Amino acid sequence: MRIGELSERTDTPRRLLRYYEEQDLIRPRRLPNGYRDYDPRLVDRVLQIRGLLDAGLPTRLIRQILPCLDQPRSIHFPDATPEMLALLEHERDRMTQRIACLSRNRDAVSEYLEAVRDGNPPRE
Repeated sequence: MRIGELSERTDTPRRLLRYYEEQDLIRPRRLPNGYRDYDPRLVDRVLQIRGLLDAGLPTRLIRQILPCLDQPRSIHFPDATPEMLALLEHERDRMTQRIACLSRNRDAVSEYLEAVRDGNPPRE
């Protein structure tokens, strides 16, 4: 597929897709005319990348862990330093905290909606 279609299917600007390519996060093949040709499987990959970026991971870490998303049990990282592992653990813990916060907020919004729909004032 062409970059425009990938952009539409992932709601990701073309410029950002080119940046992902520069960062070696995605690899389109080049057609004889020089156009990029994106494999349809890259739709999920781009969505994964965006989610990891939204979670606060830098592209250099994302690049290292992307293979694990495809085949988690068959990947070996000879260049995994103690610092990188500590950083990944820190980021994982931050994600866990954000998930807990988002869950609390979702539950509060749900409770509010339920109270409004039932005609009951929200609890304070």
